[in-house]
Amino acid sequence: MTVSGLNVGPSKCFLIPARGAKSLSVDFPALISIARPKGKFRFLHGGSRHQALVIRSAMDASYSDSTGSTVFPRINVRDPYKRLGISKEASEDEIQAARNFLVQKYAGHKPSLDAIESAHDKIIMQKFYERKNPKIDVKKKVREVTQSRAVQAVMSRFHTPSSKFIIKTAAAFLVLGVLTVLFPTEEGPTLQVAISLIATIYFIHDRLKSKLRAFLYGAGAFILSWLLGTFLMVSIIPPLFRGLRGFEVTTSLITYILLWVSSTYLK
Repeated sequence: MTVSGLNVGPSKCFLIPARGAKSLSVDFPALISIARPKGKFRFLHGGSRHQALVIRSAMDASYSDSTGSTVFPRINVRDPYKRLGISKEASEDEIQAARNFLVQKYAGHKPSLDAIESAHDKIIMQKFYERKNPKIDVKKKVREVTQSRAVQAVMSRFHTPSSKFIIKTAAAFLVLGVLTVLFPTEEGPTLQVAISLIATIYFIHDRLKSKLRAFLYGAGAFILSWLLGTFLMVSIIPPLFRGLRGFEVTTSLITYILLWVSSTYLK
């Protein structure tokens, strides 16, 4: 079939309805878009005249130029992967195979060969850059860390209690934090820190129903929380409060948070 000077090889038949006439049979290898023309084009079928139609695009239809050479239909597609007809997950062998197939098929048309080689070179350079500068998959790294034996062993020592218990412990340590900030003494928040130790032992005993485990867990959690809070203050976190006791107040707040986690979630 000849359409506007282009020779199209038939492969599949599509029926295109025309207004006021029977269906128009058009042989074309791919789905095409049809629009009303500005000029006058005529398609004859069964000896009758039909409504003029214009083929606006046929991405996968091979056609010939004035010299008779077959033109690559995706010659103007910008995406190199779509131009070669492969996915972005294609391997290097698949990329090379697609390039060789297209080069062999459109060997007689230089612009088509240039388009195919350009897409192939872009994909190869992109693959090379990705190997040289690999992207860090944050989700994958987090999943690997959380699934490691060390993290799993630590996480196995914690469990989530009821919402009522979480609110009760959070309210207790929040009150201690507010008192520490509002009423700092010259000696530091010694009283509030002592109350936090007692509260930790009490809450752990309330969950585990064991005085010995409550005392050991509470004392251990208090010591580790205070040491970790001091380390964070010295190494990472700047003092949140100014004044003579700003360091002790900030360390106490960090300790309260760690003690709340221990008293609420520790098995």
